[in-house]
Amino acid sequence: MTDYAKSVAARLGLRTMDVAAVLELLAGGATIPFIARYRKDKTGALDEVQIQQIQDEAGRQQEFAERKAFIEKTITEQGKMTDELQARINKAEAITELEDIYLPYKPKRKTKALIARENGLEPLALLLLEQGAIDPASEAAAYLNDNVQSADEALQGARDIIAEMVNEDVQVRTTMRRLFETKAAVQAKVLADKEAEGIKYRDYFAFSEPVSKIPSHRLLAVMRGFMEGVLRLTIAPDEEEALALIEELFVKRGNLAGEQVKKAVKDAYRRMLQVSLESEFRTALKVKADEEAINVFAENLRQLLLSAPLGSKRILAIDPGYRTGCKVVVLDDKGALLETGLIYIHEPGRLIDAEHKIRTLVQKHAIQAFAIGDGTAGRETEQLVKKLNLGLPVFLVNEDGASVYSASEIAREEFPDQDITIRGAASIGRRLMDPLAELVKIDPKSIGVGQYQHDVNQVRLRERLDQTVVSCVNAVGVNLNTASKHLLSYVSGIGPSIAANIVAYRNEAGRFETRGELLKVPRLGAKAYEQCAGFLRIKDGSDPLDASAVHPEVYGIVGKMAADLGVGVKELIGNEKMLKEIDTRKYITAETGTHTLQDILAELKKPGLDPRSEARQFEFAAIYSISDVHTGMIVPGIVTNLTRFGAFVDIGVKQDGLVHVSEIAHKYISDPNEALKLNQEVTVKVTEVDVARKRIALSIKQAQEALTLKGRPAPAKPSGREKPAEPDKPISMNDALSLLKNKFGK
Repeated sequence: MTDYAKSVAARLGLRTMDVAAVLELLAGGATIPFIARYRKDKTGALDEVQIQQIQDEAGRQQEFAERKAFIEKTITEQGKMTDELQARINKAEAITELEDIYLPYKPKRKTKALIARENGLEPLALLLLEQGAIDPASEAAAYLNDNVQSADEALQGARDIIAEMVNEDVQVRTTMRRLFETKAAVQAKVLADKEAEGIKYRDYFAFSEPVSKIPSHRLLAVMRGFMEGVLRLTIAPDEEEALALIEELFVKRGNLAGEQVKKAVKDAYRRMLQVSLESEFRTALKVKADEEAINVFAENLRQLLLSAPLGSKRILAIDPGYRTGCKVVVLDDKGALLETGLIYIHEPGRLIDAEHKIRTLVQKHAIQAFAIGDGTAGRETEQLVKKLNLGLPVFLVNEDGASVYSASEIAREEFPDQDITIRGAASIGRRLMDPLAELVKIDPKSIGVGQYQHDVNQVRLRERLDQTVVSCVNAVGVNLNTASKHLLSYVSGIGPSIAANIVAYRNEAGRFETRGELLKVPRLGAKAYEQCAGFLRIKDGSDPLDASAVHPEVYGIVGKMAADLGVGVKELIGNEKMLKEIDTRKYITAETGTHTLQDILAELKKPGLDPRSEARQFEFAAIYSISDVHTGMIVPGIVTNLTRFGAFVDIGVKQDGLVHVSEIAHKYISDPNEALKLNQEVTVKVTEVDVARKRIALSIKQAQEALTLKGRPAPAKPSGREKPAEPDKPISMNDALSLLKNKFGK
């Protein structure tokens, strides 16, 4: 793909030399995190997003080149290639242009036009196209034969040929494509007798919105209704306008021959062009909506994976429940399972035993924090634990995906002697200690932070989410001596098999003392070591640099810096005064430039610093179910999911409330991510409660206004960027219900 450096650079607005360096590194087996972190001098400090764009664009251009070569070969083999045709192919810049050029030469099934040509009617079609002063019926009589019995049949066959010519005309298709882009609308109607079955799609029973304006969430909702057989879906502009544009190109006279051509144009549009372009635009709109939904999911996943960890603490984790009781597990500061139990806190007769059990476990294991699942009975369990006044922080932990993990092969491998309920509770506790290390074990689609994730292209979704996990894992770094093989498998240059080999080697030989020992791991060669070493940390090892993000390939430079200052490397690390004295220009080499040296100094100031913030306790209002929620309430909440149409906020009841994008900020924002982040603490006002349908509408904007009027300082306003465009229409309650079902199930 290095051949595409110049065109990729032009497309992305980057320097050709930087793009060429990226493509060369990728071709050599380097990973995106490695290139972004350790090859800045070669790439002009391009970041992960830009490097990913380069890789994607080069892939698209390669696919385009391969398709172009195939089309050229096919047309040449047909003996139909001309200089003019070759020039048109060479000029094409988009795949749609190529396909339009190729369409007349594409092998076809037996079409009406092909049959008409076989029956000798092409000369008649060409005569009609000239639109001279002729009598079409009289002219058609000359073309009768065994297969064409009448003048009407002959004229029909000629029109079939003209219709195909219209459909395959490049200018017509370009004009129609432009019309679809600017004037077409997505229209949906409910199918007969489907009103009751498809009641959740009632907002789309008579729906129309321009393709240029329809947001991804509405398109995906309509597409779902279409795929479920509830809605009829069409994508088209006004037919009269479309026909007028085509007639302008083909109908030259208002005579009898011109009338025949006009009929052929209408047939071409209705039977072929409209159908073809509707399919093309449906696919294109779906791809665009998919990509937007996947972007939303990926950004939410990134924020969730980088959630604040509590760190190495002794945890008492509780998976709440009513009838079946609460599963209790004790984890040590490394996440190892120490003890399990079962308590019943929702049965008055067993409450004293439950309280005694909790107190005993806290004292026995010197517990430092509680982790309580936020699902069924979570708030009630939190309330009970707080009433014990044990002086310990109590955290409600999002348990989305815990049940998926507990039934997985990974969980069975980690806890072979425990049932799924204990595995789930252990996962909740570990998730509090280190969300990233625990969440990588779960299929991201089960975590509950997506937007229509089950409706989008699953291959692309998996690809993008894997990229996000890899990026997050490498941004944080991994403790080589404690990481699970599942976490290690996402480190740059390491896959599942090498990760398993690392853990097996660690179990047999003991902890790693240096990064260099990695080269003793089976199948971990020099290339893999180059890619992974900088992202693996060894705390309290024999080389202090192994605990940092400084790559082993520049240890010599750090040693020289320390020697020049007359100290050892250990004394240099963290000594900001000494580090300020270093003149990086002295250490520039052919391989190590300014960017790398600046990164080294930044890392030496705070080696191995976790980029994540620290977890802190959050207090919900004293409400525990939707029946406790009333319009006008102002309560604290935590952002649990971000979509293009709004933010879902947990206010401490089972159902998350929805803050529509128009209710987030006082300035116009088109994307909630401009003002909010996942797990952000917010204050919201309840604007609507629908207990029957379990829906809560919230407003951040109105909460700020109400608090200001009361003379209390309002929470910091989310900062939005003003946009000139108009905001999206409010989301329908059905859209909100669909997303809630994605998150919570039926």
